This record gives sequence, C-alpha cells and structure tokens, in this order.
Amino acid sequence: MAESAKLVLNNKNSNILSMLKGVFWAISFSLICILIFAFIIKFTNISENAISPINQVIKVLSILVGCYVASKKIKSNGWLWGLFIGALYTIFAFLIFSILDGEFRITLNLLNDFVFGSLIGLISGIIAFAIRK
Repeated sequence: MAESAKLVLNNKNSNILSMLKGVFWAISFSLICILIFAFIIKFTNISENAISPINQVIKVLSILVGCYVASKKIKSNGWLWGLFIGALYTIFAFLIFSILDGEFRITLNLLNDFVFGSLIGLISGIIAFAIRK
C-alpha cells in the first residue's frame, strides 16, 4: 500500500514539474515574441490599434506552447493542467512585465487577463493533449 501511495505522490510531483516547465516555456516564448514585436514596431508604421490584438495573439500562442510542452509528460486531465498553466502564465507575465515597466497596477484588466488566460489554458490543454495522442 505504501508503494502505491509513493507512486501517486511521485506522479503528482512529476505533473507539477511538467506544468512549471510549461509555464517557463510559455513565458520564454512570450518574451521572445514581445521583443521581436517591439523591433517590428520600432522600424515600421504599425497602427496603435494593432498592438492590443497582436499582444492577445502572443498570449494565446504562448499558453498553447506551454500546454504542449507540459502535455509530453502529463498523462491525463489536460484541460485542468492547461487551466493551471494559463492562470500561472498570467500571474508570472503580470509580475515580469510589471517589473520591466517599473509599475505594478492591479486593475480590472488584470482580472480580465486572468480569466482570459485561464480559459485559453483550458482550451489549449485540450488541444495540446489531442495533438499529443
């Protein structure tokens, strides 16, 4: 009985590590995309109206990348792990970009981003697990 409990605990730890690895990849992908997008903005005449939608696309793709990376080791409940990845991505992205901006503003937009990131994570978790199989 103790052996099966140990196996379940090891599996949970493995899943958590895979989830954190997915969040790391999502944040890394996001930072790279934002950097590339910043260079594009600097050297082109992209409209101010295009910035927000492109940032949303970067968030969606980043969370999808994170869910895909995590799905390689996690065996079940992709939607749940995707939800966690989306939520953690949103929190870490807020912290990182607030540090880079030099200002922490907790607004209704942050709550909207959290809900959006969590839902995108849920959907991305389903997609990533479907692609993996």
